[in-house]
Amino acid sequence: MTRRMADTDLPETSLRTLIVDDEPLAVERTQVICAELDAIRVVGTASDGAAALRLSEKLEPDLVLLDMTMPELDGLGVARKLSERDNPPAVIFVTAHDHFAVEAFDLEAIDYVLKPVSADRLSRAITRAIARRGERVAETSEWLDELWVPHRSELLRIAVSEVHRIDAERDYVRLHVAAPGEEANETGESGRTYLLLQTIAGLEARLDPDKFIRIHRSTILRRDNIRGLRHDGLGVWSAELLNGEALRIGRTYLAKVKKMAGR
Repeated sequence: MTRRMADTDLPETSLRTLIVDDEPLAVERTQVICAELDAIRVVGTASDGAAALRLSEKLEPDLVLLDMTMPELDGLGVARKLSERDNPPAVIFVTAHDHFAVEAFDLEAIDYVLKPVSADRLSRAITRAIARRGERVAETSEWLDELWVPHRSELLRIAVSEVHRIDAERDYVRLHVAAPGEEANETGESGRTYLLLQTIAGLEARLDPDKFIRIHRSTILRRDNIRGLRHDGLGVWSAELLNGEALRIGRTYLAKVKKMAGR
């Protein structure tokens, strides 16, 4: 099902926006919020993935507010097909599920907003979409430059440049994050930590190897967080971190770590 709306005399800078959700009440709520935001102009709604693709072809929206879970073609499928177009719209996922975040940002989604949606949260996401619209398309990198992690009732954007250590915890990884210049906390550790549903091997494959190195089956370090290497005897080596902590290097990874040091 699709519905096309008449254009109104709004500022040219407003984003032509398509709302896609299979729940009528969710569509209505999003429309009400959007009506209060001058930065966007809702030009249509769709209640399933196939309809979303048809309507986006006709309306050429600048922005799609996209539900994740829909019958047949889900939000990821829609975003994937939109990304294949010559001039794809920006995508903001609006969903009740936080465990699709990694896949969503692999598709270069602008943001990932959890339901129930608040006007302030959606407004922040749209501000990011407007900023992105004004940027020139940079050369695509195969490496991650940001991660989105669940925190309380929303997802936080974490710049990969702020991650200095990653530890495996079963099916999750724990990100140790410190913004530039951030002071150590009361425990003597700098920054914050967040859990992300992702295997350490899967994340390692998507991190720039010139900036990160795996030193153990359960540990990845940012290279510039390593102060030096220490030989503890009997073939055992440790990586000394900037905060003075020493982490043992796994035998499987020792040759690669030594190569980093020119050994």
